[in-house]
Amino acid sequence: MSVILAVIFAVIFLILFSGLRIATEYQRGVVFFLGRYVGLRGPGLYWIIPLGIEWAFTIDIRTKTVSAERQETITRDSVTIKVNAVLWYRVVDAAKSVIAVEDVASAVYQLALTSLRNIIGQHDLDDVLKERNKINDLLCANIVDSTTRWGVEVERFEMKDVELPEAMQRVMSMQAEAIREKRARIIKAEAELEASSKLQAASEQMAGNPVALELRRMQMISEVGAENNSTTILMIPSDFVTLAKSLSEYLREHGSHQ
Repeated sequence: MSVILAVIFAVIFLILFSGLRIATEYQRGVVFFLGRYVGLRGPGLYWIIPLGIEWAFTIDIRTKTVSAERQETITRDSVTIKVNAVLWYRVVDAAKSVIAVEDVASAVYQLALTSLRNIIGQHDLDDVLKERNKINDLLCANIVDSTTRWGVEVERFEMKDVELPEAMQRVMSMQAEAIREKRARIIKAEAELEASSKLQAASEQMAGNPVALELRRMQMISEVGAENNSTTILMIPSDFVTLAKSLSEYLREHGSHQ
Protein backbone atom coordinates (compact mmCIF):
# COMPACT_ATOMS: atom_id res chain seq x y z
CA MET A 1 0.00 0.00 0.00
CA SER A 2 2.81 2.37 0.87
CA VAL A 3 4.44 1.66 -2.48
CA ILE A 4 1.27 2.60 -4.31
CA LEU A 5 1.00 5.83 -2.33
CA ALA A 6 4.62 6.60 -3.07
CA VAL A 7 4.03 6.09 -6.76
CA ILE A 8 0.92 8.25 -6.67
CA PHE A 9 2.77 11.03 -4.86
CA ALA A 10 5.65 10.76 -7.31
CA VAL A 11 3.29 11.05 -10.27
CA ILE A 12 1.54 14.02 -8.73
CA PHE A 13 4.88 15.66 -8.01
CA LEU A 14 6.06 15.14 -11.59
CA ILE A 15 2.80 16.57 -12.93
CA LEU A 16 3.07 19.64 -10.73
CA PHE A 17 6.76 19.98 -11.54
CA SER A 18 5.97 19.93 -15.27
CA GLY A 19 4.07 23.18 -14.83
CA LEU A 20 7.16 25.17 -13.89
CA ARG A 21 8.40 27.67 -16.43
CA ILE A 22 11.33 30.08 -16.51
CA ALA A 23 11.31 33.39 -18.37
CA THR A 24 14.55 35.36 -18.68
CA GLU A 25 14.73 39.11 -18.12
CA TYR A 26 13.96 39.84 -21.80
CA GLN A 27 11.09 37.34 -22.06
CA ARG A 28 7.46 37.29 -21.04
CA GLY A 29 5.07 34.37 -20.83
CA VAL A 30 1.58 34.89 -22.30
CA VAL A 31 -0.64 32.46 -20.35
CA PHE A 32 -3.99 31.01 -21.50
CA PHE A 33 -6.43 29.06 -19.29
CA LEU A 34 -8.69 26.71 -21.26
CA GLY A 35 -8.19 28.90 -24.32
CA ARG A 36 -8.75 32.25 -22.61
CA TYR A 37 -6.02 34.78 -21.99
CA VAL A 38 -5.39 35.24 -18.27
CA GLY A 39 -2.22 37.35 -18.07
CA LEU A 40 1.52 37.68 -18.41
CA ARG A 41 4.14 35.84 -16.40
CA GLY A 42 7.82 36.53 -15.86
CA PRO A 43 10.57 37.37 -15.78
CA GLY A 44 11.83 34.60 -13.52
CA LEU A 45 10.22 31.36 -12.34
CA TYR A 46 6.46 30.90 -12.69
CA TRP A 47 4.01 28.03 -12.66
CA ILE A 48 1.08 27.11 -14.89
CA ILE A 49 -1.53 24.42 -14.42
CA PRO A 50 -0.21 21.35 -16.28
CA LEU A 51 -2.00 18.75 -18.44
CA GLY A 52 -2.95 21.36 -21.05
CA ILE A 53 -5.27 23.26 -18.75
CA GLU A 54 -2.99 26.28 -18.99
CA TRP A 55 -0.29 26.90 -21.55
CA ALA A 56 2.15 29.74 -22.17
CA PHE A 57 3.74 31.38 -25.20
CA THR A 58 7.18 32.85 -24.51
CA ILE A 59 7.73 36.21 -26.23
CA ASP A 60 11.06 37.96 -26.68
CA ILE A 61 10.71 41.71 -25.97
CA ARG A 62 14.20 42.77 -27.11
CA THR A 63 14.71 45.04 -30.10
CA LYS A 64 15.00 43.01 -33.29
CA THR A 65 16.90 43.97 -36.42
CA VAL A 66 15.43 42.86 -39.71
CA SER A 67 17.18 43.38 -43.03
CA ALA A 68 14.60 43.80 -45.77
CA GLU A 69 15.68 41.89 -48.84
CA ARG A 70 16.53 43.87 -51.98
CA GLN A 71 13.34 45.08 -53.61
CA GLU A 72 13.13 45.97 -57.29
CA THR A 73 10.62 48.75 -57.64
CA ILE A 74 9.72 51.62 -59.96
CA THR A 75 9.84 55.26 -58.90
CA ARG A 76 7.17 57.79 -59.82
CA ASP A 77 9.24 58.98 -62.80
CA SER A 78 9.43 55.39 -64.16
CA VAL A 79 12.99 54.50 -63.14
CA THR A 80 13.60 50.91 -62.02
CA ILE A 81 15.79 50.73 -58.91
CA LYS A 82 16.73 48.16 -56.28
CA VAL A 83 16.43 49.20 -52.65
CA ASN A 84 17.65 47.63 -49.40
CA ALA A 85 16.27 48.68 -46.01
CA VAL A 86 16.72 47.86 -42.33
CA LEU A 87 13.93 47.69 -39.73
CA TRP A 88 14.29 47.90 -35.95
CA TYR A 89 11.29 46.96 -33.84
CA ARG A 90 10.38 45.46 -30.47
CA VAL A 91 7.33 43.92 -28.83
CA VAL A 92 5.83 46.27 -26.23
CA ASP A 93 2.61 44.31 -25.62
CA ALA A 94 3.31 40.58 -25.54
CA ALA A 95 -0.37 39.69 -25.27
CA LYS A 96 -1.34 41.56 -28.45
CA SER A 97 1.60 40.10 -30.33
CA VAL A 98 0.13 36.63 -29.71
CA ILE A 99 -3.61 37.33 -29.85
CA ALA A 100 -3.85 39.92 -32.63
CA VAL A 101 -1.58 38.30 -35.22
CA GLU A 102 -0.55 34.74 -35.98
CA ASP A 103 3.17 35.27 -36.61
CA VAL A 104 4.21 38.73 -35.54
CA ALA A 105 7.76 38.55 -36.95
CA SER A 106 6.58 37.45 -40.40
CA ALA A 107 3.74 39.98 -40.39
CA VAL A 108 6.06 42.89 -39.55
CA TYR A 109 8.57 41.80 -42.18
CA GLN A 110 6.00 41.52 -44.97
CA LEU A 111 4.45 44.84 -43.95
CA ALA A 112 7.88 46.50 -44.13
CA LEU A 113 8.50 45.16 -47.65
CA THR A 114 5.11 46.34 -48.86
CA SER A 115 5.58 49.76 -47.31
CA LEU A 116 9.03 50.10 -48.87
CA ARG A 117 7.72 49.43 -52.37
CA ASN A 118 4.72 51.73 -51.95
CA ILE A 119 6.68 54.70 -50.60
CA ILE A 120 9.39 54.44 -53.27
CA GLY A 121 6.71 54.29 -55.96
CA GLN A 122 5.24 57.59 -54.74
CA HIS A 123 8.49 59.57 -55.15
CA ASP A 124 10.79 60.59 -57.98
CA LEU A 125 14.32 59.24 -58.20
CA ASP A 126 15.85 62.57 -57.13
CA ASP A 127 13.73 62.55 -53.95
CA VAL A 128 14.76 58.99 -53.15
CA LEU A 129 18.45 59.87 -53.49
CA LYS A 130 18.45 63.33 -51.87
CA GLU A 131 15.61 63.22 -49.32
CA ARG A 132 16.49 60.03 -47.46
CA ASN A 133 15.49 61.36 -44.05
CA LYS A 134 12.07 62.31 -45.40
CA ILE A 135 11.63 58.87 -47.03
CA ASN A 136 12.69 57.12 -43.81
CA ASP A 137 10.15 59.10 -41.77
CA LEU A 138 7.43 58.16 -44.25
CA LEU A 139 8.42 54.48 -44.08
CA CYS A 140 8.02 54.48 -40.29
CA ALA A 141 4.75 56.42 -40.34
CA ASN A 142 3.28 54.09 -42.96
CA ILE A 143 3.53 50.96 -40.79
CA VAL A 144 3.02 52.39 -37.31
CA ASP A 145 -0.78 52.02 -37.30
CA SER A 146 -0.69 48.32 -38.16
CA THR A 147 2.20 47.42 -35.87
CA THR A 148 0.61 49.24 -32.91
CA ARG A 149 -2.43 46.98 -33.17
CA TRP A 150 -0.07 44.02 -32.98
CA GLY A 151 1.66 45.27 -29.83
CA VAL A 152 4.84 46.19 -31.73
CA GLU A 153 6.77 49.46 -31.64
CA VAL A 154 8.80 50.41 -34.73
CA GLU A 155 11.95 52.19 -33.59
CA ARG A 156 13.58 52.86 -36.96
CA PHE A 157 12.99 51.95 -40.59
CA GLU A 158 15.66 53.24 -42.97
CA MET A 159 16.86 52.67 -46.50
CA LYS A 160 20.34 51.13 -46.53
CA ASP A 161 21.27 51.12 -50.19
CA VAL A 162 19.83 52.25 -53.53
CA GLU A 163 21.14 50.49 -56.64
CA LEU A 164 20.63 52.22 -60.00
CA PRO A 165 20.78 50.70 -63.49
CA GLU A 166 24.12 51.19 -65.26
CA ALA A 167 22.56 53.39 -67.94
CA MET A 168 21.08 55.67 -65.27
CA GLN A 169 24.44 55.81 -63.48
CA ARG A 170 26.12 57.02 -66.69
CA VAL A 171 23.43 59.66 -67.24
CA MET A 172 23.71 60.93 -63.67
CA SER A 173 27.50 61.02 -63.95
CA MET A 174 27.23 63.16 -67.10
CA GLN A 175 24.71 65.40 -65.37
CA ALA A 176 26.96 65.87 -62.34
CA GLU A 177 29.92 66.66 -64.60
CA ALA A 178 27.86 69.23 -66.52
CA ILE A 179 26.76 70.87 -63.24
CA ARG A 180 30.37 71.10 -62.03
CA GLU A 181 31.47 72.61 -65.36
CA LYS A 182 28.63 75.13 -65.16
CA ARG A 183 29.69 76.17 -61.66
CA ALA A 184 33.32 76.53 -62.76
CA ARG A 185 32.34 78.77 -65.66
CA ILE A 186 30.12 80.90 -63.46
CA ILE A 187 32.92 81.34 -60.92
CA LYS A 188 35.39 82.24 -63.69
CA ALA A 189 32.96 84.74 -65.23
CA GLU A 190 32.33 86.35 -61.85
CA ALA A 191 36.08 86.63 -61.27
CA GLU A 192 36.60 88.25 -64.68
CA LEU A 193 33.74 90.67 -64.04
CA GLU A 194 35.20 91.67 -60.68
CA ALA A 195 38.68 92.05 -62.21
CA SER A 196 37.35 94.23 -65.04
CA SER A 197 35.59 96.45 -62.50
CA LYS A 198 38.83 96.85 -60.55
CA LEU A 199 40.80 97.59 -63.72
CA GLN A 200 38.24 100.17 -64.80
CA ALA A 201 38.44 101.91 -61.43
CA ALA A 202 42.26 101.84 -61.58
CA SER A 203 42.36 103.25 -65.12
CA GLU A 204 40.02 106.07 -64.19
CA GLN A 205 42.17 106.94 -61.21
CA MET A 206 45.40 106.87 -63.23
CA ALA A 207 43.89 108.93 -66.06
CA GLY A 208 43.38 111.80 -63.66
CA ASN A 209 46.88 111.52 -62.22
CA PRO A 210 49.73 111.31 -64.81
CA VAL A 211 52.30 110.79 -62.07
CA ALA A 212 50.55 107.60 -61.00
CA LEU A 213 50.62 106.41 -64.61
CA GLU A 214 54.38 107.02 -64.79
CA LEU A 215 54.93 105.18 -61.52
CA ARG A 216 52.96 102.21 -62.80
CA ARG A 217 55.02 102.18 -65.98
CA MET A 218 58.25 102.22 -64.02
CA GLN A 219 56.98 99.38 -61.81
CA MET A 220 56.14 97.30 -64.87
CA ILE A 221 59.65 97.88 -66.27
CA SER A 222 61.24 96.74 -63.03
CA GLU A 223 59.07 93.60 -62.99
CA VAL A 224 60.07 92.73 -66.56
CA GLY A 225 63.74 93.35 -65.87
CA ALA A 226 63.68 91.25 -62.71
CA GLU A 227 62.99 88.11 -64.72
CA ASN A 228 66.55 88.22 -66.17
CA ASN A 229 65.50 87.73 -69.80
CA SER A 230 66.52 89.21 -73.14
CA THR A 231 63.55 91.53 -73.49
CA THR A 232 64.45 94.93 -74.96
CA ILE A 233 62.59 97.85 -73.43
CA LEU A 234 62.20 101.11 -75.32
CA MET A 235 61.24 104.03 -73.13
CA ILE A 236 58.99 106.66 -74.72
CA PRO A 237 57.97 109.63 -72.62
CA SER A 238 54.28 110.06 -72.20
CA ASP A 239 54.56 113.60 -73.63
CA PHE A 240 55.45 112.06 -76.98
CA VAL A 241 52.31 109.98 -76.86
CA THR A 242 50.21 113.07 -76.09
CA LEU A 243 51.97 115.06 -78.84
CA ALA A 244 51.43 112.30 -81.38
CA LYS A 245 47.75 112.15 -80.48
CA SER A 246 47.42 115.97 -80.87
CA LEU A 247 49.26 115.90 -84.20
CA SER A 248 47.03 113.11 -85.48
CA GLU A 249 43.92 115.09 -84.57
CA TYR A 250 45.34 118.24 -86.26
CA LEU A 251 46.12 116.41 -89.48
CA ARG A 252 42.68 114.80 -89.49
CA GLU A 253 40.97 118.17 -89.09
CA HIS A 254 43.24 119.84 -91.70
CA GLY A 255 42.59 117.08 -94.19
CA SER A 256 38.83 117.36 -93.74
CA HIS A 257 38.92 121.16 -94.50
CA GLN A 258 40.75 120.55 -97.78
